[in-house]
Amino acid sequence: MIPRELEREIFELRACNFTPRQIARYLGMRVGDVKAAIALRGEPAIATLKTPQELPPVAKCWVNFKCAKHLLDNIGQDEEISSCLGLIVVARFQDYHRLLVCTYLIDYLCLGLKDTMGVRIVDKDRYGYFLHNSYLPFPDGYQEISLEEAQAIVLGSIYYAARLGFDPHPDFDITRDHLGQWDTIIPLQFGRKGKPLYINGPYDNAREIIKILEENIGRGNFDYILGIG
Repeated sequence: MIPRELEREIFELRACNFTPRQIARYLGMRVGDVKAAIALRGEPAIATLKTPQELPPVAKCWVNFKCAKHLLDNIGQDEEISSCLGLIVVARFQDYHRLLVCTYLIDYLCLGLKDTMGVRIVDKDRYGYFLHNSYLPFPDGYQEISLEEAQAIVLGSIYYAARLGFDPHPDFDITRDHLGQWDTIIPLQFGRKGKPLYINGPYDNAREIIKILEENIGRGNFDYILGIG
């Protein structure tokens, strides 16, 4: 990860309308690292993030089993790949009867944050139903995780994807604050066997995605599977 002091310099330059390429040249960094830092924190600068004291306390965080197995348990790398998607749900207390919920759909092998929704208010007596419906596309099931693990999965996938040339879903500007400050670094291994693996989805422009990968990391430095939708 980029040191905090260097992060501050990036956002000071960004606030002065420097482009990522200009910032990279000025600071002696890779353009991909600058873009990744900006993608993680969004725009405007880092100071707009809510502090833990300003956020409601966390109720529970969840992730589907396959994503947890791949990233948190670091197993399954040699198994046949059937999915690249993880769904993270972060719930905070609105009051005694209601929760504030955001969801984050990630491609942990390549593309990072593909979709995000929230912040929505869910009654506690409807929360189980909400979870059940949210994880219906994930028959492997889901498990509870800590906020630090949820942050590491979501923000780590965005950082990884940004270095490959991919921006997070535009609604991340809305749901970023819900994750809170990312202070505990949990090292996770994105991609598969040290390389990005792109698996095309039904709404992807596969040709454009492969072109971006070739431009940013070069042919032979990534794998892809086409025809899975």
